[in-house]
Amino acid sequence: MAFAVWGILAFFAPGDGLLNEATLGGRIGQSIIGSPDVVGGLRVVGLVFLGVVLVIPRKVWNALKRSWRVLVRVVCPRPETIPSQFTPLETISTGIDSPEAKAIGETESSQGGTAPIPSPPAWRSQYESIITPRGWQLPPIDILDKPVEVQLDKEDIDNRARLIEEALASYGVEARVVQVNMGPTVTQFGVEPGWDRKYKEIKERRKNGSYETRVEEVSRTRVRVERITSLANDLALALAAPSIRIEAPVPGKPVIGIEVPNTVFGSVALRSVIETAAFQKIKARSKLAITLGKGAGGEAVAADLTRMPHLLIAGATGSGKTVCLNSIICCLLLHNSPDDVQFIMIDPKRVELVTFNSIPHLLAPVVVDADKAVKALRWLNLEMDNRYRQFAQVGARNIESYNKNRSPGEQLPYLVLIIDELADLMMTAFDEVEHTLCRLAQLARATGIHLVVATQRPSVDVVTGLIKANFPTRISFAVTSQVDSRTILDLVGAEKLLGRGDMLYMPTETGKPKRLQGNLVSDAEIARLVYFWGNQRQIEVSYVDFDEVTEHPSSGRIAAAPDPLLEEAKYLAQEHKHISASFLQRRLRIGYPRAARLMDALEQAGLVETAQPKRDS
Repeated sequence: MAFAVWGILAFFAPGDGLLNEATLGGRIGQSIIGSPDVVGGLRVVGLVFLGVVLVIPRKVWNALKRSWRVLVRVVCPRPETIPSQFTPLETISTGIDSPEAKAIGETESSQGGTAPIPSPPAWRSQYESIITPRGWQLPPIDILDKPVEVQLDKEDIDNRARLIEEALASYGVEARVVQVNMGPTVTQFGVEPGWDRKYKEIKERRKNGSYETRVEEVSRTRVRVERITSLANDLALALAAPSIRIEAPVPGKPVIGIEVPNTVFGSVALRSVIETAAFQKIKARSKLAITLGKGAGGEAVAADLTRMPHLLIAGATGSGKTVCLNSIICCLLLHNSPDDVQFIMIDPKRVELVTFNSIPHLLAPVVVDADKAVKALRWLNLEMDNRYRQFAQVGARNIESYNKNRSPGEQLPYLVLIIDELADLMMTAFDEVEHTLCRLAQLARATGIHLVVATQRPSVDVVTGLIKANFPTRISFAVTSQVDSRTILDLVGAEKLLGRGDMLYMPTETGKPKRLQGNLVSDAEIARLVYFWGNQRQIEVSYVDFDEVTEHPSSGRIAAAPDPLLEEAKYLAQEHKHISASFLQRRLRIGYPRAARLMDALEQAGLVETAQPKRDS
């Protein structure tokens, strides 16, 4: 700034005559401006601007940015309206007369016209879509809404930590809260157990003859974990919480986790988990990466469906099962084309999964009829056998090795079976559904077929022992009783969940469930995703007709061999006029079930008359 002042003074002379040859700036000022003309003035302005930048650099930078934004708006104005990215297309007719088509066509006109795919509000992506080798466009990430995080009150969290320590101390348990993990639904307080100390009094005699008593610590032991877990109801009372869950101990940490519900419940957006490093790491190595939600500490949890390899979901009505299924489907649709993943969806409730009817990933329209659902399971069983025969011809062990050296058009896609309500199918054909599901769960992993099964009635007649043994990965939402929790997880705890997406996730590699808050996918997000895929139909879709599948005799089971004692039973029937199951028990020295089966065989052979029920006169 001093140089600028010298330059300005160099423009002025102290007087007339000889003094006019000199300037107020002296030789230094004249050397700065050079000549008293326009060039000298520009030099002075540049020095002033440089001085201002050196004195207040931040304000100058902000002013330059604001000026640049105004200039950009004037030169490149934005368009007034945002056009829609796609134009609606008509729904492609399948040519199949089935209950599924009737469920799809509820919105069609009575004159027989087809209803167009419903158009969501105008939306335009800020990112370029990824195009697959066969021309499919993958949806961009901004097709999902931006997540909105709920901020918790830090003072309230600290107050709860203090109440936990005071409540434990009032029951004679020494402990302190060493860490706090805030999640969307619950907050986990990490409690470190203290010590149980034993003291004794020691009396010492002073020189003046008086006695002094002091207390000395004899031993100390750690507070047992059971003493803290047994105080769950007392802690809930002290915290004024409806229920709390104690995880003792927290895996990988030397603390006991006390999970307390938050005063304000937050939701977990699907996009917030997809954008995390935990999901991207799994997605880099697997096509079937799915998001599950966030843990009690706010950490994102994702999983690989190929390693599960099947998923069993249970929970009471309204606990979040269908929302979980929707988030799994949307996550797979977001990163896979129909050449990579295809779906078979079974929805006995007829209102949940039919939203996805217009996507090109479906092998057939969403199945809503229970009898046709059984045929779909038979078709999937045959498809598994066909794929094993194809693998045997080329010497491949699994679908990854089969697709490794093949062009995109020749690769086999993954098949994902989605069942929204298993209890309805079990009531229709218990033996065949259980047998087919167990066979698929045991053998279908290598062929790229994976099952995601949900039920709202986790009783032993629906979730049988065979089904549980073949579905190692399970998710339990809120259930009504401890019996239901033991049925699905073999552990208690699901009856204390809060609902609305609060769940316990038990992966294959761990023996203890992990508490999560499931993803939330809004109806608008699903509509945009279905609209995006529904308007990319490149060719006429040829659906699979499950009605062409022939019925297996005896539900695919082999007939049992005849009983070795049947000939001897026939001899006894011919020798004696009247025989019974108890008679065969005594003569053949067998149990009642075997004797009853022998009696049935004799009745079928016509050697014994069928007992007629007595009628009351």
